[in-house]
Amino acid sequence: MKRGLLIILSGPSGVGKGTVREQLFKEESLNLAYSISMTTRYKRPGEREGIDYFFVDVDTFKKKIEQGELLEYAQFVGNYYGTPKAYVDQLLDEGKNVVLEIEVQGALQVMKKVPDALTIFLVPPSMEELERRIRGRKTEAESVMQERLAKAEREIKTKDSYKHVVVNNTVEQAANEIADIIRHNIN
Repeated sequence: MKRGLLIILSGPSGVGKGTVREQLFKEESLNLAYSISMTTRYKRPGEREGIDYFFVDVDTFKKKIEQGELLEYAQFVGNYYGTPKAYVDQLLDEGKNVVLEIEVQGALQVMKKVPDALTIFLVPPSMEELERRIRGRKTEAESVMQERLAKAEREIKTKDSYKHVVVNNTVEQAANEIADIIRHNIN
């Protein structure tokens, strides 16, 4: 069996990574698997172990970092999040094309460890459109929104580190473009 392809889908917050990924996964011929992250945060009501996240304590997570068992990791709001290497390798060995939907910081870590990964950076049509999308959520204070936009501007500057850059004009267009990129790389 042919080993699967590791696919990194990244981009700034608010660009639509999750929505585009959901659309992409409707295309069964791509043989996609979604990588489940590991976290030290508490399980929220309704979340399931091994479905939503792999939940571990801080000591276990730190041991995995020390032993090189994570493809990438970051600390966010006091909790650790990361991608378990053994889990991803198992999916790849099963011939699945594994999608890591991760932030830029994590993506850059994975690129160093897996230089032949297929890397795709999703960008908004414009910063104005990104701001409109983030404001449309109506979930954050103005100060948080300004932080997100400033971070997005910094992250967009890293787009040249990726093999492909896709503009998310519409979910369907972006998902179709990414599906074509994946098809080209798995055949």
